[in-house]
Amino acid sequence: MLKKLEHVSVEHVCSGIGIPYIYGYLRDVERIAEKPEVTALIAAATDPSVAIIQHAIGAENRSKLCESTIDMFVSILASEAANLAVKVLATGGMYIAGGVATHMLATLQRPAFMQSFKRKGRLSELMAQIPIHVIVSLPGLTGAAAYGLANLKESSVQIG
Repeated sequence: MLKKLEHVSVEHVCSGIGIPYIYGYLRDVERIAEKPEVTALIAAATDPSVAIIQHAIGAENRSKLCESTIDMFVSILASEAANLAVKVLATGGMYIAGGVATHMLATLQRPAFMQSFKRKGRLSELMAQIPIHVIVSLPGLTGAAAYGLANLKESSVQIG
């Protein structure tokens, strides 16, 4: 990634844009083979991340490389969520939002996510007590609508 980007951050691998980077790493460095038809579908996709997710968890044309990509992504996401939970002592819970989380909700509900999340040594018991929630609505759109309605009331004049 450093060859392609000036700076690499956690967000470069722990977000939707990171999925193709993980996929490329596993393909090129770890040498996990890919089916030619899946390669073509991912290359032609408007959003390669969604295509990789579909070929990892979908019933049709599953790919070992895509599955490995998503397994690594889930491990990274869980570890980063756990780091944040420890930093802010989020005993009330953690909320994960975004398109990737909603596309792979079933995968996040598997034991691997929580196993990675709880892997914090002597803090493992604490981590097991922290509830994890995935926001499946569109919070940005909901927030924009609430803001718009509040401002509409303030900037309107009643005439009747």
